[in-house]
Amino acid sequence: MAGVLRELFIYYRLTAVDNVAAVAAAVASFQTTLRAAHPGLRTRVLRRPAPSQQDGQTWMETYAFDDRAGVHAAGINEALQAEIELLAHAALAPWLAGSRHVEVFEPCA
Repeated sequence: MAGVLRELFIYYRLTAVDNVAAVAAAVASFQTTLRAAHPGLRTRVLRRPAPSQQDGQTWMETYAFDDRAGVHAAGINEALQAEIELLAHAALAPWLAGSRHVEVFEPCA
């Protein structure tokens, strides 16, 4: 499949969070920085539905290029992956309950 390759799916658990809006703002901020530095980068943040915010939450970030021009034909490379992790850890460290888990996928259809 041309145009979109190596994508990242990163999930992690947050501690019980009193202010989910602060976490969402932190993620939005570093993802905005990444998109500005890497034109064509698509980012998302999702969270698993949970019965109570006091029990902690599982969140997921996604990263991919929609690169019809072929500039990022390989998708998310290891250098960008390391940059993502550096910015994310700095922004989210106060709320993380454990490590971030990175999964790499490539389109097959």
